[in-house]
Amino acid sequence: MKERLGIFGGTFDPVHNGHVQIARSFLNSGLIQKLLILLTPSPPHKYGKRQVDYFHRYNMLKLAFENIENVEVSDLEMKLSKPSFTLQTVRYLQKENPDQQFYLCLGEDSLRDFHKWHKYDELLERLCLIVAKRPGIDTSEVVPEILERTIFISHEPVSASSTTIRELNGKKKSDLPLPVAEYIKKHNLYQ
Repeated sequence: MKERLGIFGGTFDPVHNGHVQIARSFLNSGLIQKLLILLTPSPPHKYGKRQVDYFHRYNMLKLAFENIENVEVSDLEMKLSKPSFTLQTVRYLQKENPDQQFYLCLGEDSLRDFHKWHKYDELLERLCLIVAKRPGIDTSEVVPEILERTIFISHEPVSASSTTIRELNGKKKSDLPLPVAEYIKKHNLYQ
């Protein structure tokens, strides 16, 4: 039987408690055995937006997830060609790991725009989506072909936002794992 592995990607600028909580929900669903967290260096939909250096975002991710079992933080997308399309990453992972079954893990808010992703139809042919439900998110207009390949899981979201943390110059420490808050302070990030 193939090992079931979830893929959870993002810019994580910065990683916060909401990201940690959703990762736990993916793992607790029983659908996957391991979660691969992929840091995206240059997401196509955020082209031209300023981000904290990849090195710092990667270090913060490692700190946020260092004590959570069955989570691996990966810099794979830094090694692949740019821009960082999820399809390219999935193709690579499936080719290199034929004994693993992959699932793409998303928050329900991301599901609404999934039809805008680069070659989303090929992604759906290659894997199923695991989507963490969030209150107040309406997915009634998501096309049926996407919903047919979606498994919804329960999730208790944590109210945290990378945008808010950046706007408050990294000072909203309650939204951050403690080692991440300390890292931000030490390196004067989001000033």
